[in-house]
Amino acid sequence: MRTATLGPAQRAESLAGMAERELDVLVVGGGVVGAGTALDAVTRGLSTGLVEARDWASGTSSRSSKLIHGGLRYLEMLDFALVREALKERGLLLERLAPHLVKPVPFLYPLQHKGWERWYAGSGVALYDAMSMARGHGRGLPMHRHLSRRHALRVAPALRKDALVGALQYYDAQMDDARFVATLVRTAVSYGAKAANRARVTAFVREGERVVGARVTDVEGGGEGEYEIRARQVVNATGVWTDDTQAMVGERGQFHVRASKGIHLVVPRDRISSSTGLILRTEKSVLFVIPWGRHWIVGTTDTDWDLDKAHPAASTADIDYLLEHVNSVLRVPLTRDDVEGVYAGLRPLLAGESDATSKLSREHTVAHPAPGLVVVAGGKYTTYRVMAKDAVDEAVHGLDMRVADCVTEDVPLLGAEGYRALWNARARIAARSGLHVVRVEHLLNRYGATAEEVLDLIASDPSLGEPLQAADDYLRAEIVYAASHEGARHLDDVLTRRTRISIETFDRGTRSAREAAELMAPVLGWDKDQIEREVEHYEKRVEAERESQLQPDDQTADAARLGAPDIVPL
Repeated sequence: MRTATLGPAQRAESLAGMAERELDVLVVGGGVVGAGTALDAVTRGLSTGLVEARDWASGTSSRSSKLIHGGLRYLEMLDFALVREALKERGLLLERLAPHLVKPVPFLYPLQHKGWERWYAGSGVALYDAMSMARGHGRGLPMHRHLSRRHALRVAPALRKDALVGALQYYDAQMDDARFVATLVRTAVSYGAKAANRARVTAFVREGERVVGARVTDVEGGGEGEYEIRARQVVNATGVWTDDTQAMVGERGQFHVRASKGIHLVVPRDRISSSTGLILRTEKSVLFVIPWGRHWIVGTTDTDWDLDKAHPAASTADIDYLLEHVNSVLRVPLTRDDVEGVYAGLRPLLAGESDATSKLSREHTVAHPAPGLVVVAGGKYTTYRVMAKDAVDEAVHGLDMRVADCVTEDVPLLGAEGYRALWNARARIAARSGLHVVRVEHLLNRYGATAEEVLDLIASDPSLGEPLQAADDYLRAEIVYAASHEGARHLDDVLTRRTRISIETFDRGTRSAREAAELMAPVLGWDKDQIEREVEHYEKRVEAERESQLQPDDQTADAARLGAPDIVPL
């Protein structure tokens, strides 16, 4: 398969190409569902375009719990169909579609009551494992096991002795959500899709009742580049922005999307002594403590949000809520000083006219509210491929032609093919490249087989094999590669989504900003003034986020976060 490059030249060519001739399908929204829909459509042989107003995965799809899971708690709600579907997708991603990006992760569930709770929770976890195996896609994960309190405390010494009487341990999977989406987009482009980020849909084009395309503004051109992109079917996959996008055609549809805010904390790995993740029950939901490299992710909350959708803000009340609940089981409590990073995301939940937030559905729906326009909304990250399939199936109904069935169940993502062979050869690659084998493992688990392209950069300029001075988990080559191959247009794209420096360092990436901007500049054609603008904007963004996290409630936190506007090149 030809490797796709999402560099500046490819983006310009894609925008021009989409406007040049009518597409079969235009997808609006560059999150996981939109990217998945573009891949589904193009691998059926349809001419496909994908546009995103900001950066790939800049909304919900970069701010999740970073889990690929069946939804163990949905078993308790007796939603067997949703769990069965998600477990199948988890297995496909682990074993076939993205083994370089999706990895097993263990979780410990502390039991607090003798007798009945072990039977009750154990039955649920056993059913979870059985449903996974029954689909034929569960062999990549160990089965659950029952632990005594003594054994559980050996596995997770951080737990207070009085916080449990025993435990269960089971496995799910995790990934870097933003990296996954960027890989999805590149995979779609490698099969012939045209894709452009920072390309905002400002209106839908209509002929009578029919939607026949969209007007798109090139945000990178200062709003001066305007394109009319024609398509036989347009798919609206804009997540929490669904209602706003639908308003462009005056169609509210049969459903609405409400936003639920979830926040996460990132703390250093040495602050919690454990060899396993944790899952804790709260009065409202569940709380995860998730291993994340040299860090832990602690989350999440679930509260209604009706303020700024682009930059949801975490308040001090949100942070205190998570700290209070995780500290209820920890021998050494976490404090605000332990928190390296905080991020907030919005879940797109389906809502009827009178639904309460707590009753909103995690399932997805697809509708055809106007001729030529398909809407897909709701769902969960793990089942993005099913949502994409359903959206394209619906779009196909409006195409007067025979179209092949969905094949994405058998289409590995870019970097998957050859990944295991390269992993087995990692010591040889390390010797050849001059990098430590741990660095090679890091690259393989982020890029799969395309890590060879990063290594080529280092071979041509050995200084790129050095780590960033203030974020030594990442090599300088990764910053260049993000701009040249992965569609990063701005410093924020690299520090927040192509890498996770913004949440994995106590300085939130400010000490890495200038070095990263100077590495990106030659690729993107920045002069010294643009470098200064990028660094200044990033520092102001971090300052606004820090300020928002000191505010007592959503309204004041939102106002503080909006103190840093989005960057637009001059």
